[in-house]
Amino acid sequence: MIKIANLTKSYGKKIVLENLNCHIKTNSIYGLIGANGAGKSTLLRIINDIFKRDSGSIEIDGKEVENNQELKQNLVFVPDDLYFFPNYTLMDMAKFYEAMYNHFDMAYLKELAEILKLDTNSKVSNFSKGMKRQCALICAICTNADYMFFDETFDGLDPVIRNLLKKIIAKQMEKKNTTIIMTSHNLRELEDICDNLGLLYKGGILFESDIDSLKTNMFKIQISLTGNFNKDTFQELEILNFKKIGSVATIIIKGDQAKAESILKKFHPIILDFLPLTLEEVFIYEMEVLGYAFNQVV
Repeated sequence: MIKIANLTKSYGKKIVLENLNCHIKTNSIYGLIGANGAGKSTLLRIINDIFKRDSGSIEIDGKEVENNQELKQNLVFVPDDLYFFPNYTLMDMAKFYEAMYNHFDMAYLKELAEILKLDTNSKVSNFSKGMKRQCALICAICTNADYMFFDETFDGLDPVIRNLLKKIIAKQMEKKNTTIIMTSHNLRELEDICDNLGLLYKGGILFESDIDSLKTNMFKIQISLTGNFNKDTFQELEILNFKKIGSVATIIIKGDQAKAESILKKFHPIILDFLPLTLEEVFIYEMEVLGYAFNQVV
């Protein structure tokens, strides 16, 4: 488990992270979303002890991260701004990682390179942006580190390769009980792979939840009743959003769906449809409850 308490980091007078608190469960994929400049990259670099914090604590499996060389054997970080040594091939990069990580799996790297059609003997500098991202990701995955940190994970990847790498990442988590933390400014990139999501805004985690809870405790209904009705008609329900056009209302409700359905059927509705919400819609309505506009936060 990663436990972050009261983490603060500033650059001069600019505060980037302020009293940030976060718990990331072991053997999970945690998605950190936020607008560009929200502090996602800074947070990952501090967790990996690349940047120094101003104050606060970071513990991984009960051990303080700072200056802990033994712990770093279990951490691997792929930054957004990739760097490769000049004239290095993918195989050269793999050997570099192999020298640093005791459990690096060279055979698996060759297998992944073949799947992704990456020439291990070609210079990485000659690869496209997307191919460089693939090289960095598979090198990190093959370290078999317990904790993997991917910044802007799928930047520059086409949809086919993105989906393939998601499968590879998920397989790694299941195979090795790996904990994976990935960032993006695009919620859609993360919603189908992450177990938990955190929204970073103004230096702190504004909103955090597991995906299953998000998707099961909020739903949309369309309803029509005989006679006039408005939001106050449904006072027994926790309504997050109510819109009525003509005789049909669209309502976003938070709570237990079966209980809500039982309450609504007492009104003998002409129309009663339950509709699924996308994860982005869920975040939008959760942000409205907190008094924020989602499109201003992400």
